[in-house]
Amino acid sequence: MTGSDFHQLRALLEWQVELGATEAIGEHPVNRYDALDVAPKVVAPASAPAPETHEGAADPVDAARAAAGAAGDLEALHAAMAAYEFCELKRGARNLVFSDGNREARLMIIGEAPGREEDVQGRPFVGRAGQLLDKMLAAIGLGRDASGKGNAVYITNILPWRPPQNREPKPDEIAMMMPFVARHVDLVDPEVIVPMGNISCQALLGRRGITRLRGAWTQALGRPALPMLHPAYLLRTPQAKREAWHDLLMLQAKLRGDG
Repeated sequence: MTGSDFHQLRALLEWQVELGATEAIGEHPVNRYDALDVAPKVVAPASAPAPETHEGAADPVDAARAAAGAAGDLEALHAAMAAYEFCELKRGARNLVFSDGNREARLMIIGEAPGREEDVQGRPFVGRAGQLLDKMLAAIGLGRDASGKGNAVYITNILPWRPPQNREPKPDEIAMMMPFVARHVDLVDPEVIVPMGNISCQALLGRRGITRLRGAWTQALGRPALPMLHPAYLLRTPQAKREAWHDLLMLQAKLRGDG
């Protein structure tokens, strides 16, 4: 194997990991169509109790709204999210990924959901996409580690727990997390929001189609918002970096008071 072959294969492997193909499946191929023909049909025993209807149980969104509304600061909000038991994603995740950056920042970036590295470290945007995001922000003089309010960035996600195999969040999962997101924005009180990626736009703007939404200012949770391409998309589609640079310059102008 030549050096170029090695690097090409490694790049393909990293791309698969970025897409969520991180679990080994088996040593031998399986024909899933044959498996469907021979799979035993599971029938519930006649004596099995009927599923509970949860009549009178708290609605997950109402419960989230009450818990989020009672949080008086970010520490209390973190504790409220950790105690929230209605989202099944919590049971399969290693960590609750709350936020990163300077809570005094004028800019708040809201991503989609944690990936594998974020789940392990408990911080948003720390994988390859996060490294690219840091470079993008540094190009316009911003950073999550900046101490000055004018150059600082605060980062969170719509979902605090990693979906299995990095699948897209379901509508009910987004709905039950939105009260926490809205309260998070209220407590940080940023001047500008960047919904980053399709899921974030769906949650905050009620629309998808990030390639159409990007490049134009809008409103999210009562604040100026600039939808931007997710860094993971840029890793898969490098030619889109030109549009991302355009949006970064728009963001810089806004924060400087020129936009």
